[in-house]
Amino acid sequence: MAEHTKPPLDALTRLAATIESRKGGNPNESYVAKLLDRGPDYAARKLGEEAVETVVAALAGSDEELVGEAADVIFHLAVLLAARDLSIHDALAELDRRDGVSGIAEKAARARS
Repeated sequence: MAEHTKPPLDALTRLAATIESRKGGNPNESYVAKLLDRGPDYAARKLGEEAVETVVAALAGSDEELVGEAADVIFHLAVLLAARDLSIHDALAELDRRDGVSGIAEKAARARS
């Protein structure tokens, strides 16, 4: 894979800003605006499609195909979050909150809630 020249979190910040700037935009001129215009249900279905394509790439595709599909999942996840007036940064903050917590303990705590 290619060497990274920009920090990956910068890409997420730019993605979140682009999505936010496309809210309320012309669906005929912006794919993001088109997804957002169709609502969270549509955005969720698109994320599901991309997730399935990612699984297929993981099982039978090349590394490049898997990385491309993974990027599509991240993009569509960010759009879905925006459709619910959230941001990819909200998901990252949740990951930060979980840092250092055992996955088993974290899941058990959610089950008790």
